[in-house]
Amino acid sequence: MAFSALLDRMLGRSPDGPGEDRLTLPPPPTAQDVYAALDATEALLTSAALPSVVVARGNRIIGTVRDTVPRLEKVSGSDLGYTVVATATDYLPEAVGSYQRLPRRYADTRPVDGAKTSLMVLVDQLDLLGLTMDRVFDAVYRQDAQELVAQGRFIAEKFGSAGAGGSLRLSEEDHAPVPEAEPESGVAPLAPPQGGNG
Repeated sequence: MAFSALLDRMLGRSPDGPGEDRLTLPPPPTAQDVYAALDATEALLTSAALPSVVVARGNRIIGTVRDTVPRLEKVSGSDLGYTVVATATDYLPEAVGSYQRLPRRYADTRPVDGAKTSLMVLVDQLDLLGLTMDRVFDAVYRQDAQELVAQGRFIAEKFGSAGAGGSLRLSEEDHAPVPEAEPESGVAPLAPPQGGNG
């Protein structure tokens, strides 16, 4: 008995049926989906009368996510990739949207978490999201930076050290001969002409 048939039997599904009751998962978000979510959140930040501390932090997070999305395929399926997608499609818009749904007077003056107002809670959330996205951005691009450093070391080792001005280690016979200058009328080839304007 195949595993899927056993699973169907355990869940009370008919293995011979058309399979319409099977669970189908939506495809994972693409880079275009992430960009669309960022655009929607950006519109939310500009359309609502939000405090500047919220708008600045939200835009910073959006900028970091936008800079990370081109490398999304490289980290797809990892915790880093999930964090980028979830921040753009869920964490950031939900945090800002929850705050926006509250009346300003209540959100900015009434303590809701100890002595913190809703605005203070949101600012803390945005700071944490911003810090997390900075770390994700660094982790995603660190490998590329390390490859650049390794390539630089290879080039320095292959063609000379950086301290020697990148010498190509050519031997004397590899140098092209320099033609000897023949002075014309006693004037050196690169000397300025002696004028009689005195």
